[in-house]
Amino acid sequence: MGWKRSINLIDLSLHFNTILNAVGNAKRGLTKPVFLFISQLTPMVNVDLLIVNKQKKILMTWRADEFYGPGWHLPGGVIRFKESAQMRINAVAKSELGAEVTATHDPISIQEIMAPNRDVRGHFISLLYRCELKSTLDTSNAYISDNLLKNGQWKWHDACPDNLINQHQVYRPLIEAEYA
Repeated sequence: MGWKRSINLIDLSLHFNTILNAVGNAKRGLTKPVFLFISQLTPMVNVDLLIVNKQKKILMTWRADEFYGPGWHLPGGVIRFKESAQMRINAVAKSELGAEVTATHDPISIQEIMAPNRDVRGHFISLLYRCELKSTLDTSNAYISDNLLKNGQWKWHDACPDNLINQHQVYRPLIEAEYA
């Protein structure tokens, strides 16, 4: 079979069954330890939302975590098992923005995004969708000031911010084209 080492498949199956039993219904998402483990084995597929308003401003959220560091990014999330991209777009809009959006049927960009120095959460196939708000934003997470930045705050940007997270630099040309 081309395996690099001999594996006792019966022992391995028992471990897989333990993990599957702990996960439950994967359609609802994975526990953090299982998600982080799986992210070391395979690329994750995610959606990112390019939300543009009538004034040509782009909505971004603040992120400061162990994987991406501090910076602005486009809202997004990993697609769950048997979840469509459109379902994940709607879930991201609700969970990150407290809002509803409409999105293009097809992605406007497909990017392979890798973190070269990290295996956990280190490889993504990212589907970028152009979106518009169809409801108001949750104002409790609105940006207030640079001194009070916290995870999840949103802000309309009239230019691509210098502190865009590194993994979203692949989107910079598309973001900047919105301001042209």
